[in-house]
Amino acid sequence: MGIVAWVVLGLLAGIIAKILMPGKDPGGCVVTMVLGVAGGLLGGWLGKVIFHVHSIKGFFHLSTWIAAIVGSIIILIFYRLTLGRHQQKR
Repeated sequence: MGIVAWVVLGLLAGIIAKILMPGKDPGGCVVTMVLGVAGGLLGGWLGKVIFHVHSIKGFFHLSTWIAAIVGSIIILIFYRLTLGRHQQKR
């Protein structure tokens, strides 16, 4: 996939992850989009490392979307845990 497709996939995966995990997050749409792109990359990498499969087959393959969404959820959980602790200290 090209870079533009990765960005679009990550943006959409970030939005889906946000819908699946509603709640208040520091930052806005831009932060969600960046987390989605990072989550897409993380999901593809985890698919290769843990399951030894090439999870990124193409933009329209279900495995690509599942990997990107799962990676986005992992990144969102980590982001909330990290920033939640930081916000409590203030």
